[in-house]
Amino acid sequence: MVAAAAAQFVAHGYGATLLDQVAEQAGVAVQTVYFHFGNKRTLLKEALDVAAVGDDEPVPLMERPWVRQIQQEPDPVRIITLWLATGRTILDRIAPLMRVMRGATGTDPEVAAQWDTNQAQTRAAHGFLADLLAARGALKPGMGVEQARDIAFVLGNVETYLQFSDVCGWTPDEWQERAAAVLTAALLAA
Repeated sequence: MVAAAAAQFVAHGYGATLLDQVAEQAGVAVQTVYFHFGNKRTLLKEALDVAAVGDDEPVPLMERPWVRQIQQEPDPVRIITLWLATGRTILDRIAPLMRVMRGATGTDPEVAAQWDTNQAQTRAAHGFLADLLAARGALKPGMGVEQARDIAFVLGNVETYLQFSDVCGWTPDEWQERAAAVLTAALLAA
């Protein structure tokens, strides 16, 4: 049902997607969709959550194996490289649905609140990156963890990714390579 919903949201947008369509594509009764998700907002949130982690296992994003790998990495440049490689994978999966969510924020206050929650969670995740770099003494002199977090968040969040891909025409490879260069230059001591 979640995959069917994601496909419908991406194809038709939030407003035009009907739970009947989702049910039909998933091969279930519409009552089954309502029973499991209750409403379209919850279904969109679930589709985004699954897209973010890449599966429906009950393991939060920041408790995944890639996080442990980054935590164990001593080299700050490599930390940024690994962070952006995983970030790119996540952004590739969520970007289509985030376009849908962003488009619905002006008409649905609960979707707008979910957008804000997603942004706050993404900012907090980038705080994790900043903390790792600070713990290794790698931040530029005078740069605090909060400033590093905010720079990493602005460069690494879905809004910026969509601007670079949709407006500037960057490929995911170009975004990853250029974002790594900018973050390394902006955050790390020479």
